[in-house]
Amino acid sequence: MKVFRTVAIIALVSAPAFAAAPAFAQDEHIQQAGEAPRAKTRLEILGERDAEKAYNKSLSSIPDKGPADPWGNVRSENAPPKAPAKAPAKRTKIGDTAH
Repeated sequence: MKVFRTVAIIALVSAPAFAAAPAFAQDEHIQQAGEAPRAKTRLEILGERDAEKAYNKSLSSIPDKGPADPWGNVRSENAPPKAPAKAPAKRTKIGDTAH
């Protein structure tokens, strides 16, 4: 009786894994590496052509913009140019240590 229960539990636990396995799935075939692509149907070709036309139409509806300056409102037009940074003061050596 223990063996029967054990087999039943294993079958119940592993059933979802087998149901999700690709061998039992009813999806379309997935192209593997090195496999030639299948021929497209007329509906697929027409659908791709329509999608391409819709994509190009959506691109043409986007207005052209000039170059953007993201720091434009941070910079001030009246600000004087920055003075060049001064070189650090030379260090003098006194004894064995530098100051």
